[in-house]
Amino acid sequence: MPTLSDVVDLSAYPLHDHALLERCRAAFDREGVLTLKGFLRPEAVIDLVKEAQRERKHAFFTASTHNVYLTPKDPSLPEDHIFNRQVSSSKGCITTDQVPAGSGLHSLYNSHVFRGFIAQLVGEQALFEYADPLSSINVHYAGEGQELNWHFDNSEFAITLLLQAPLAGGDFEYLRDLRDAENDDMNFSGVQAVVEGKRQPEALLVEPGTLVLFRGRNAMHRVTPTQGARDRILVVLAYNSKPGIALSEAARMTFFGRLG
Repeated sequence: MPTLSDVVDLSAYPLHDHALLERCRAAFDREGVLTLKGFLRPEAVIDLVKEAQRERKHAFFTASTHNVYLTPKDPSLPEDHIFNRQVSSSKGCITTDQVPAGSGLHSLYNSHVFRGFIAQLVGEQALFEYADPLSSINVHYAGEGQELNWHFDNSEFAITLLLQAPLAGGDFEYLRDLRDAENDDMNFSGVQAVVEGKRQPEALLVEPGTLVLFRGRNAMHRVTPTQGARDRILVVLAYNSKPGIALSEAARMTFFGRLG
């Protein structure tokens, strides 16, 4: 199995270095997003793309509708209310147990050095893997016309690694602080303006090999439709702040089509 240094460019990103940690934490706290360009070594990106392409045949592809808040409809509100308005998302996904045992993704995910670095960035004492066999490492595939539509995350932060960019499209767009979930302020008018194209988002330019750490709970975001014959391939690394937590059975069936 590859070592951490086989996967991550530790000369550019010495994860034990206090100065690097402080710079990254300041940027993340200030912007709500942190991009580490060239985090993965170029040869690791090549290997991981080949691996992802080999395993694509096992991917579970879904096309679904949802509201921006990723919640059920509210029957007390009109059908055309922004809370009930449905948007479409589609993608393919392989899960932790489908990522080959010798993959560098396991080396990275299970590294105490990497996990400790992320924990300090997000202000957690420690981070833990999911208790179910599916949810910790996911590889997402977005083919021609597939997209991840506007939404807010339920989790406090997300860690992604772009392995392969499409020929066109597949752009990550976001608007910071569009709602205040902690105080139950859903900002219906602001959300509606975004969905209807009346408010312009910021675009995050990401190259293959880049690590992105993103606070998406109050930041509305999407990935625009892929254009062309080349898949957008993205890795999502998911941790919990407490041990023994599994993704709900309903969510596993929705996202992965199975429980384990």
